[in-house]
Amino acid sequence: MKKAVLTLALLFLALAAYLSLWPVPIQPVSWNAPTAPGYAGAHAVNHKLAGLQVVSLGAEEGPEHIVLARDGKLYAAVASGNILRMNPDGTAQEVFINTGGRVLGFDFDAAGHLIAADAIKGLLAISADRKITVLSDTVGGDPIRYADAVVVARNGKIYFSDASGRFAPAKWGGTYEAAILDIIEQSSTGRILAYDPATKTTRVVAKGLSFANGVALSRDEQTLFVAETGKYRVWKIAVAADNLDVARGSPQATVLLDNLPGYPDNLMRGLHNKIWLGFSGPRSPDVDAMADSGSESALSDQNDSLDQPDLAIPVLQMGVKLAPDDNDLQSKLALGLRVAGRLDEAREVLEELAV
Repeated sequence: MKKAVLTLALLFLALAAYLSLWPVPIQPVSWNAPTAPGYAGAHAVNHKLAGLQVVSLGAEEGPEHIVLARDGKLYAAVASGNILRMNPDGTAQEVFINTGGRVLGFDFDAAGHLIAADAIKGLLAISADRKITVLSDTVGGDPIRYADAVVVARNGKIYFSDASGRFAPAKWGGTYEAAILDIIEQSSTGRILAYDPATKTTRVVAKGLSFANGVALSRDEQTLFVAETGKYRVWKIAVAADNLDVARGSPQATVLLDNLPGYPDNLMRGLHNKIWLGFSGPRSPDVDAMADSGSESALSDQNDSLDQPDLAIPVLQMGVKLAPDDNDLQSKLALGLRVAGRLDEAREVLEELAV
């Protein structure tokens, strides 16, 4: 009996020693997380979204983005890699296409192509006859690792986020896992990119963002609104900016909303030109507590809390994208169509007045 106990003890010590040397994929960067404001003031709990229509997606999960397109159909990108197409009430659902990756954001260009930010494949164009073309998967020779959100300007230029320059979902277990690694690390390698279909070139608009996420254009299309998930804020960034490091300070990049109570995710324009911001989840006290530590040992001290982290990124969301020629049906849906999935919070927090 004593021999068996001793053997088990030795095996336990050997396992503990092995796990203590287990490689940690992140290189934590210290930063000062602001004190979470909680759901108070403008973000106080309310029931404005309680009466929304729920659209069942059957066995599909993870509707990350939805668009009510000019053809009158509702499109939704889900975790299986499918982009679903259906009537606005959820009937007549069909798989429009499967990209073989994971589309997190999409928009339509003037020619009717579905422009997709695919976290695995890069920036894609999908024609009405379902032909997929890769528009961009590198910028300046550097891979686009985590294409996330996208918006198409009237002049045809395409703006999209590359959420992380460190953790590609294709290599780190998926979009959720890569997002957690990036946000815990806080190396701020996210960036905003611009693709010009006329020249077929991609450039960096801005960089230095902690998990660059949702993007939306101002009405005059001279400014981008950008959700920085990892630091709980929304930026205003000039479309004319070029390779701008937001950490260095510039009049071309200013913080519009700071210290939000949740993780800001998608940005979408809706009725009366209002922009909707979806929170993918409330802030995690454990993640905030790690902010002032730049060591791997601090991370290992928190390992228990990382098994089931208190953040949900990215999952989404809510909101309806309206075509310029809004009709009565779109107006009825404009306050939000809640697609069945994991919607923790969605709140109308941003209204354009002079932009």
